[in-house]
Amino acid sequence: MVQKPYIEKIDPGFGSSVKVRQHSERKEIIQASWHIHPEIELVYVDKGKGKVHIGNHLSYFNDSQLLMLGSNLPHNGFSDRLTVRGSETIVQFKPEFLGRGFFELPEMKEIRNLFDRAKKGIKFNSDTKKKVGAKMKKLNNSESFERIHLLLEILNDLANSKEYTLLNADGYSFETTQQDNNKIDHIFKYINSNFVRHIPLEEIADEANMTVPAFCRYFKKSTGKTFTKMVNEYRVVHATKLLSESNNSVADICFEAGFNNFSHFNKFFKEITGKTASQYRSEVKKIVQQ
Repeated sequence: MVQKPYIEKIDPGFGSSVKVRQHSERKEIIQASWHIHPEIELVYVDKGKGKVHIGNHLSYFNDSQLLMLGSNLPHNGFSDRLTVRGSETIVQFKPEFLGRGFFELPEMKEIRNLFDRAKKGIKFNSDTKKKVGAKMKKLNNSESFERIHLLLEILNDLANSKEYTLLNADGYSFETTQQDNNKIDHIFKYINSNFVRHIPLEEIADEANMTVPAFCRYFKKSTGKTFTKMVNEYRVVHATKLLSESNNSVADICFEAGFNNFSHFNKFFKEITGKTASQYRSEVKKIVQQ
């Protein structure tokens, strides 16, 4: 029997149309589930670290992150852990939380466009991250009209910001039917637990209860990537984590991340991040020292 996909049910609470959650304790996500929900989601992690998996996008962040996810954009949890002084604020609301016609008003054009961009996932940078992150923290202690007013102010800031990156610039191709969502969730968890070793196609196909040719066709159709490329992306993301947090040599990190060929690691790392592993580590150190 096919299980239902994990569709997160979000209850903003009695008398509210917006859900705001904030925590500052250390948080370890062992196996976050691949999930969707109709609500738009804003996530601000201040002084935290973790892996981001949104649609086709995979990356690792260090220090802080401001993200916006559109309705039904598949994603996993974000922060692996927070630093001692860290916090995470999550804001969730339906696109029509102010009524079906509100964002159709001419004055709301820029926010409408923001919602449309958010379908691909957005990462905000620099001053926008600091400015909006501070306002998002205030949302947790605001109520009623004050909360709605502040949220609209945040949305307006994001709508007019030029400091952003689309996480799935070419869109994403994940299937979101019940059967496909459940199967992809299982495959991702298996990759996440085993990417540091070689995963034969026969093994993962067996996990998915499919033949190898059928699995390869299914995986490419569902994710837009080959299985090998997805596994290598997991490895590169893990390598960025190791480069940020350990003093091990780049060569050692190559093998710790699951690559068995240093030149292949360098080529794939630059293809994914746009820079060499050494350049990446150097830039991270500069950021930490600022």
